Amino acid sequence: MFKIICSDIKKEYDANGFVIIRNAIDLELANELENHVHWLGEKYPDIRPESLHHNLLVHDPFIHHILNCDKLLNIIEHIIGPNIALFGAHYIAKKPFKGKPVGWHQDGSYWPLEPMDVVSLWVAGTPSTVKNACMRVIPGTQNKMLLKPSEMMKVDTEEYVLDLAIHPDEIDESEAVDIELNAGDVSIHNPFIIHGSNANVSDQWRIGLTLRYIPTSAYVTREDWECVLLRGSAVEGIKNNYSQKPVFKNEEHMPFNGFELYK
Repeated sequence: MFKIICSDIKKEYDANGFVIIRNAIDLELANELENHVHWLGEKYPDIRPESLHHNLLVHDPFIHHILNCDKLLNIIEHIIGPNIALFGAHYIAKKPFKGKPVGWHQDGSYWPLEPMDVVSLWVAGTPSTVKNACMRVIPGTQNKMLLKPSEMMKVDTEEYVLDLAIHPDEIDESEAVDIELNAGDVSIHNPFIIHGSNANVSDQWRIGLTLRYIPTSAYVTREDWECVLLRGSAVEGIKNNYSQKPVFKNEEHMPFNGFELYK
C-alpha cells in the first residue's frame, strides 16, 4: 500500500540528503520497467545496460508514461515546487556477475545546470540489495561543496560506469548507508550527496531508472539538451529546450499498458 507524508519526506531529505519511499509505483509498472531494460538491450546490443542514457530515453513513450505518474510527481512537487521538468533520465542496470561499479561521486559535478537545483529519483524495477550492488550514500555530505571534475581522479570506463571518481582516501566508508529497495520503491537523493555502488557479482539483475527533476526556474546551459515539461509552466526568460510528447511506433517502441495514449 502506498502511503506518503510529504512533510516528513521533505524534512528527511533536507536533513540527510536522501529519503526512501516504499511502494511508490505498483508492481505491474515496476515489471514493465524491468522489461523495458531488456527490450532496450536487444535493440541496442552494443550499449551496456549501465549506459542507457537520456538521449535514448527522452523520446521514448514508456519513459513519458512513467514521467506522467501522479504519485511520483506529487512527491517531487513537495521538494522542488509545482513547476516541474525532467532534466535527465538514465537506466543504470547491472547484469548478474558482471555489473560495473560506480565510483564515489556527486551528481552535480557533471551537470550543466544554473543553479544546481535538481533532485534525483531512483525507481527500482527489481530488488536492489547489498548482494546485487545497491546504491550507497554518505549521509550529510549534501552540505559539502561540489568537487570540480579536475579535483577528481580518472578511472577506467572498461571497469567503471563513470570516468571520474572521488579518491577513496577522501571517503569514510564506515559512514555509508546502503539504499536497499524492493521493486516499486523509490529513493530520492540530493545532487551534492556523495554516493556510488559496488560491482554486481551476484546472480541477480539490479535494474533502476534514475529520473532527474528540476524546477523550471533552473537553466540548462547546454542548448542542445532536451528537457520535458511535466507539471506547471515554464518560466519566462529561462530558455530551456522542451521536447514534445512522443508518438508510439510499433517498430520503434516497446508496447506497455497505456501505450495507446501515445498514438
